[in-house]
Amino acid sequence: MADIAQRVGLSATPCWRRIKALGDHGIIRRHVALLDAEKLKVGLTVFVAVKTNRHDIDWLEEFTRAVADIPEVVELYRMSGEIDYLLRIVVPDVAAYDGVYKRLIQSVPFSDVSSSFAMEQIKYTTALPLIYAE
Repeated sequence: MADIAQRVGLSATPCWRRIKALGDHGIIRRHVALLDAEKLKVGLTVFVAVKTNRHDIDWLEEFTRAVADIPEVVELYRMSGEIDYLLRIVVPDVAAYDGVYKRLIQSVPFSDVSSSFAMEQIKYTTALPLIYAE
């Protein structure tokens, strides 16, 4: 808190109050620690594009529940365009991904599943661009 307060030119108590207010208003959703994926042995990132022929709420709810039960899936997006859903999966290696893939395809029917392995992480941030928040 002291570091943040110093950077914004406040003392610690008013800074804490402002941060608390941001949380109370839902702007700060939660506080997290960023972990080193390599040191935790989940250094392989796989992006999985999923296509489905079913676009009903029952399928979506079943798919969402199945993905929620797979801890290696760290992000899930419903997409526009060529693919329906995009998942980001972190695992130690290809063999571990194969196990996740098998759990995934057993969960609900898909028309296509395509995997892309990240070769190098060039940019990664959790920071949001605050220039639009005015």
